[in-house]
Amino acid sequence: MTAMARGARWRKACRCAVADGVPRRSAAVALVVGSILNLINQGDALIAGRPLSWTKILLTFAVPYLVATYGAVSYQLKISRRRETGA
Repeated sequence: MTAMARGARWRKACRCAVADGVPRRSAAVALVVGSILNLINQGDALIAGRPLSWTKILLTFAVPYLVATYGAVSYQLKISRRRETGA
């Protein structure tokens, strides 16, 4: 794959990541999954009234957001390639 083709693919992936409701769905997934994971990871600190790690909180919400976005983008790119090739 040429550098130009890779650049075009990245641009298409970025457009997919911000279009068709992907950010909203990814945010909903991050809210649910991130909340559950934060309770699992820092529930003891929350119950005991100890300070929470804000870095962990942010990462625990960011990871499910990025995973959901990646899944949506990769699916959209796969469908797009099928349409282009007629397969």
